[in-house]
Amino acid sequence: MHPSEVLFQGKCQPLLLPACDHYAGSEKLMRKSMALQQELGPLFDITFDCEDGATAGSELEHAILVAQLVNSDDNHFNRIGARLHEPASPHFAKDVEFIVGGAAKRLAYIVLPKVESAMQVTRAIDLINQHAQAAGRPDLPVHVLVETHGALREAYDIAALPQVECLSFGIMDFVSSHYGAIPASAMRTPGQFTHPLVVRAKLEMVAACHAHGKVASHNVTTDIKDSPTVANDAQRAGAEFGFTRMWSIHPDQIKPILKAFTPRLSEVNEATNILTEAMAADWGPIAQHGRLHDRASYRYYWSVLQRAKLAGLALPDAAAAIVNLPDSE
Repeated sequence: MHPSEVLFQGKCQPLLLPACDHYAGSEKLMRKSMALQQELGPLFDITFDCEDGATAGSELEHAILVAQLVNSDDNHFNRIGARLHEPASPHFAKDVEFIVGGAAKRLAYIVLPKVESAMQVTRAIDLINQHAQAAGRPDLPVHVLVETHGALREAYDIAALPQVECLSFGIMDFVSSHYGAIPASAMRTPGQFTHPLVVRAKLEMVAACHAHGKVASHNVTTDIKDSPTVANDAQRAGAEFGFTRMWSIHPDQIKPILKAFTPRLSEVNEATNILTEAMAADWGPIAQHGRLHDRASYRYYWSVLQRAKLAGLALPDAAAAIVNLPDSE
C-alpha cells in the first residue's frame, strides 16, 4: 500500500498549498509577479486583487484585465487566483461573471473577502459555481478571508465547506473592526503575536482549518521591504500558531516566507530515516534513538516530506524515493 493509504486509512489527506500567496493589484505589479513566478517556478501562488489592493472606479475594466492575464500565455503554471470584491459589494456579481466566467479553467482559486457567515460563503459559492460550471470548471477552489466578527465566529463551519480549501487571516480589517479597542500596534510585530484578542482570533481560525484538513494562511507583514521582519513573522506564524501559508505584498517578501515554511534539511533527513524504518517494519511501531514512533508520528514525518517536495527543496535520494512512490492501483 502507498504510505498515504496506510497513514490516513481512506481519509482525505490534509490539503497542501504553496507556502506563499503573493498579492498584486495593479497591472504593472500583476505582470511583474507573473514574470517572477516564471523565473522561480510554481513555488508560490499569485492572487490578483480586485478589492483593497486595486484602484477604485475602474472595477469592470479591472475584472476584464484579470481574466485576460489569467488566460494569457504568461500564466505558465495555472497557480494564479483572484480576490473578488466582498459578496455584499455591488461589484461582486460582475467580478464573478467576468473573472470566473471568463477564466475558470485557468484559475487556481477564488478569494472571498469580508464574509460575515458560512451561509454567505455558501451563497457566494453557488454563484461562483453557476459561472464556473458553465465555463467547464465544476470544482473551482475557494479561499475565504477571516477578518470580521461573524467569519471568526463561524470559522469551523466555513472551513467545513467542501469547496473551501484555505482560510486567510485579515489582520488589518479585523483590528479595525474593533474601532480602537485594539491598538494599531496589534497590526504588526510584536503586537500581532501578543495581543490577546488577535492571538485568540488567529488560534481559533487555525484550529478550524486543521480540524477540517484545510490550509491556514497568515496575514501580511506591512513592513514591505524589511526582510528580517518578514522572516521573523513567517517563522512565528508557523512555529507558534500553526499556519502553513502566508501572504506576500512585495516581491522581496516571497523568498523569506518560503524559507521560513520550508522544512530544514535536518528535519527532512530525520523524517526520511524514520519513514524508511517504518516501511521496513510494515508500518508497525519502531524505536529510534530511544524514542517510540508509530503511525501517529509517521503522519507528521510524512507531512514534512510532502511540504519539502512542494517547496521545491532538493530532496536526498532516499527521501525522494519515499515521496515519489507510485500510488497503488
